[in-house]
Amino acid sequence: MKKLGILGGMGPAASAEFVTRLIQQTPATCDQEHIPFVLWNDPTVPDRSTNLINGTDFPWKKLKEGVLSLKSVGCDHLVIPCNTAHFWYDRLAKLELPITHIVGSVADELKSLKIYSGTIGVIGTKATMRLGLYQDYLSKHGWTCITPSTYEIDNLVQPAIDLIKSNNIEEARDLLIQAIENLQPWGVQAIVLGCTELPLVVKDKTIKNIPIVNSIDSLIKAVITKHKGQ
Repeated sequence: MKKLGILGGMGPAASAEFVTRLIQQTPATCDQEHIPFVLWNDPTVPDRSTNLINGTDFPWKKLKEGVLSLKSVGCDHLVIPCNTAHFWYDRLAKLELPITHIVGSVADELKSLKIYSGTIGVIGTKATMRLGLYQDYLSKHGWTCITPSTYEIDNLVQPAIDLIKSNNIEEARDLLIQAIENLQPWGVQAIVLGCTELPLVVKDKTIKNIPIVNSIDSLIKAVITKHKGQ
């Protein structure tokens, strides 16, 4: 990997957080040791969750445009700091620009914590939960996933994500902590923040001794590992 492409804008704050954390976490001692990247920050991509639930495909045109633009400026690897956009992953991968899958990076992070099996709690957008992005992937690799109930998604998680997008951070945190704590009695080995908006609010590494794995940091860790291996 020589130049990283970041397909962002979904939402803008999550993309900015990804870039900030990438710079902070890269083991560099000077400018030249940082990872070259291009951020394609397009907030006009239609809402992924709404389209998935409605069975429409309006985000595709904008997602494809972003990938092709990043490819045209010489990016040779891609990340998408938006979990729900990964429902378009297989089609985007056909555009011949390698993409690190965000759920795969979370799986690697769970292994690094020596959590190789057991029950994992996952919190994300309504579409990510309902359509099984994490459940499908992690179940194939030895984990069982548990997610908030439909009531909790509708009344705690999705409202919190909407609040983050409108910059109401404190109010969002209260809702998310309640959703996280509601998963703990189910014997979860870890809880995954499966939406890149959530780490803007929940910065804890553990909550009541349960590891919190966020998909921004796991994706960054995967990027740094790939960059070191170039």
